[in-house]
Amino acid sequence: MKNFAALGVEQHWVDALKEQGITAPTPVQQESIPLLMEGQDVIAEAHTGTGKTLAFLLPILQKMNLDKRHPQALVIAPTRELALQITQEANILAATEPSLSLLAVYGGQDVERQLRKLKGGAQLIIGTPGRLLDHLRRGTLDLSGVKMLVLDEADQMLHMGFLNDVETILQEVPYRRQTMLFSATMPAGIRKLARVYMNEPVDVKVKSASSVPVSQIRQVVVQTTDRGKQQALVDMLNADRPYLAVIFCRTKRRAAALNEQLQEMGFESGELHGDLSQNKREQVMKAFREAKLQLLVATDVAARGLDVEGVTHVFNYDMPQDAESYIHRIGRTGRAGGKGVAVTLATPRDVPELRNIQKVAGVTFTSSEGGGQRRPAASTAERQDGERRSGRNDRRSFGGNGSGGGRRGSGREQAGRRDGAGRGRTEREQPREGRAASAGGERRSSRSSERGGYDRSSGGSARGGQGRSAGQSSGRGGYDRSSGGSARGGQGRSAGQSSERGGYDRNSGGSARGGQGGRGGQAKGGPRGAQGQGGRRGRSR
Repeated sequence: MKNFAALGVEQHWVDALKEQGITAPTPVQQESIPLLMEGQDVIAEAHTGTGKTLAFLLPILQKMNLDKRHPQALVIAPTRELALQITQEANILAATEPSLSLLAVYGGQDVERQLRKLKGGAQLIIGTPGRLLDHLRRGTLDLSGVKMLVLDEADQMLHMGFLNDVETILQEVPYRRQTMLFSATMPAGIRKLARVYMNEPVDVKVKSASSVPVSQIRQVVVQTTDRGKQQALVDMLNADRPYLAVIFCRTKRRAAALNEQLQEMGFESGELHGDLSQNKREQVMKAFREAKLQLLVATDVAARGLDVEGVTHVFNYDMPQDAESYIHRIGRTGRAGGKGVAVTLATPRDVPELRNIQKVAGVTFTSSEGGGQRRPAASTAERQDGERRSGRNDRRSFGGNGSGGGRRGSGREQAGRRDGAGRGRTEREQPREGRAASAGGERRSSRSSERGGYDRSSGGSARGGQGRSAGQSSGRGGYDRSSGGSARGGQGRSAGQSSERGGYDRNSGGSARGGQGGRGGQAKGGPRGAQGQGGRRGRSR
């Protein structure tokens, strides 16, 4: 395999890469860097996570004239998150060149600060179409000296409706320039753009749009319904326990609602969408990168170009709008040769779009039944692989109880984390005695965790005014439950569940139809417990 020096990268940049532990170029870097060093226009078909950022940054930084203080290179990215990622990577390299000045230009930042930096002379500008246009209209950004232009995630700019804005910006850049276009897919609109604004570009295609997902990502379709979708997701999270996962929703409102519901069930989740302030978005992404959040509930727009080490699972909670969006979504996992899992929750009306994705992207799905059924925990290897790739091997587990809303109305109080290894966090504190529950019954809840799981005991009435108590405990993401009280008729019921690594055993008795008697309860359609009154015998599954 070639090294960076063999590609024409100067030694001080090679040394800067070594300090980051980067010694061998990726395929897209091997193909692109020599062409870009020679001044060729390049169209590179490459996914996020293949090293494409360095593929264009290294030639730009090496060819920059540090004696000139005006903008010489412009990188256009579709989202703030991607622009920030590129800026962070550029800053690391630029630390070796004190006289090199770069500026990120995107929404949510202090405009006055951007103006001061522009007046001081920024040589490399990295920004989103909207904010770049804003500066151009204000007359605060002069692109007449730009010699190198990059369009990153070009297909997403097309899908997000930014192509007209991009063309307006391109008209402000000198015609005689070097243009670099990077895209995961090459739809007709991007090809047309290339023909108009690029000069005899060289195509670099490291892999086809579908070969990366097929070879590295296990793709599963779970058949469910709109009403069963949330429960199907929760069941899979409890069963697979992904190390880090991205969950895609169609709209900002759905993402916010799902994130709230997951948090109420004890999952370590955060949301990422356009309604959040830039500061909040950066906080969420920092927590996710550091694995302080295990789940990221995001919209397509907010998650464009995200490259996070250790993502083992992607869940399409809502169907992507087309095959290109599907490829971008599942590309969040299976990075750098690692394995990943992509799960699509599909309702009957999603079948036509699924067939279109199969046809266009050339993927093959594994089908599974959803709607509350439990899936086997089959992703231990992917989870461990994510831990290795992210440099973290601490074992954490989810606190989800496998219920879409059974924790509501329990008089809970949120509490913070507790320090100390193995103690996890306490998310609820026991409420005051005598707190009223439905139908006049008393309900008490408490919760503790071990390694991220939780214990719960609660009591109250259910459709009959009788007392009900339940307890849950977890080890490594599972849960134990014991409950007694009335259900639909006041008959006694006791049940116990225990789990380790996503599985569970249940002992049940009482009024559950077909169950076995326990704690003196009566059973419909099943014999009384073998131990009689107070017996704990039940069934295991």
